[in-house]
Amino acid sequence: MTIALIVLLAFAQSAGSTPPAPQTAAPAAPSATEADPARLVFPVDTAGLVLVAVKPDRTADYEAMIHALHDALAAGGAAARRIGEGWRVFKAADTDAKGNALYVHVVATPLAEADYRPSVVLSGLARELPADLLVKYRDAFAGSVTRLSLTLLADFALAPVVKPKP
Repeated sequence: MTIALIVLLAFAQSAGSTPPAPQTAAPAAPSATEADPARLVFPVDTAGLVLVAVKPDRTADYEAMIHALHDALAAGGAAARRIGEGWRVFKAADTDAKGNALYVHVVATPLAEADYRPSVVLSGLARELPADLLVKYRDAFAGSVTRLSLTLLADFALAPVVKPKP
């Protein structure tokens, strides 16, 4: 089983890089030849993890976006509730090495081709958004997006892993 891991971390050496600009409307789907590198899409039959580092003075802005997303998913009907199924957001009690607040999004059962960027999901659900909500959300990030794909090596809750023969 492959587990997709998306990590948003602050890197001092990447001070010139910024997170993607927020969307104010649902974006058009990228063509097969031009994929959007900022998409948070997880392969089917995997679990997803997103770690977000937020500037310590901007946690209220980030949390306002997450609460608005929660409300929109709850009010958005069956299709909206499906994307929210298994999606949990946790705030870590600890900070990163630079003092940034850490939020962990866990997507236990992602939908095929669903983009789990909160700004994109919320933009697709809400008829009107406060003008500054997406800007404040974007400015809350302490770093840029880093994506990792992981292959399960061992699950200690299951039977022992059979080692391949040389």
